[in-house]
Amino acid sequence: MAPSKIHSNIIFSQQVGSELEKIVQRFPAGKVFLLTEETPERLCLPLIGPLIQDYGILCKSISGGEPNKSIRSVEQVWEFLSKNGADRNSLLINIGGGLLTDLGGFVASTFKRGMAFVNIPTTLLAQVDASLGGKTGINFNGLKNEIGVFNEPDTVIINTNFLKTIDHANFLSGYAEMLKHGLIKNPAHWEELLAYDLENVNYELLADIIAHSVAVKDWHVQNDLTEKNIRKALNFGHTVGHAFESYALHAGRPIQHGFAVVYGMIVELFLSAKACGFDQAKLNEINQWLIQTYGKFEIEPSAYDELYELMTHDKKNEGSRINFTLISAIGQVEINQDCSKELIIEALDAYRQL
Repeated sequence: MAPSKIHSNIIFSQQVGSELEKIVQRFPAGKVFLLTEETPERLCLPLIGPLIQDYGILCKSISGGEPNKSIRSVEQVWEFLSKNGADRNSLLINIGGGLLTDLGGFVASTFKRGMAFVNIPTTLLAQVDASLGGKTGINFNGLKNEIGVFNEPDTVIINTNFLKTIDHANFLSGYAEMLKHGLIKNPAHWEELLAYDLENVNYELLADIIAHSVAVKDWHVQNDLTEKNIRKALNFGHTVGHAFESYALHAGRPIQHGFAVVYGMIVELFLSAKACGFDQAKLNEINQWLIQTYGKFEIEPSAYDELYELMTHDKKNEGSRINFTLISAIGQVEINQDCSKELIIEALDAYRQL
């Protein structure tokens, strides 16, 4: 199974209020703030309502949706913190999905040159990926997560009960990152993910599977926080996936992050077969399952150049080369792979024709 040791700042608990109270008690009165978005504000905040009242926690809610992962939203939260006397000794609690924890982490990391923050992820994507590992950021100039810093949260509290509040598409979006974790690190985790019944969610079983997935993410983070080496493995599917996500947004056909990652993994599996010898029969089997589960984002050949151009803006690139993470087998990662434009176009065309 996946690496079992998980960093001590990641807490699995169904008692969010009591876990959070232990943290809040360490901060001065009036110096604890909470950031959320509309849906978690309505569905999740009631679980910690008494704590908010007892400790006088000041709350700020922002609009959800990818267009709001912007500098304008950051400015709104900075203003909220400034007007209410936040300082370096303050705490910001981020309760929401991956967009919220990314943005809230960036706000906390930059306000007064840095204040403590806690992430309480409420979606599967946030629980297994976005809220972990210290990547914070916002979108800029039409590009995903273009502005941000590395800064780990003081604590991440994971409560699988929150997942009962999300719809099936959001569930699948998070599941995509778990599938990636299986492909890059752990064949046994990959197999348990394929065997899990996505149509009849067993939350008790899911809690164990999430822990296996979090352990994969956390292992890479603890061994390479600032993504100089092995953490690049976590980018599998993301170089092409982010291009799909940005292209879809420009085209007025937005897709969720996890779905974009799946489509990116399909393209990058083709590159893996061509550049790293990934087994073609296994590739066909994986692609069939992914498309059956996630459908397909349709593209035309006229989109290839724009998708390629978006890949050239990827933060992981080095110089003029597009820097791919590929796999030679399930659990065998090949980082820093350079693919020609011709091969990338060939891979996009193979995806289009699936």
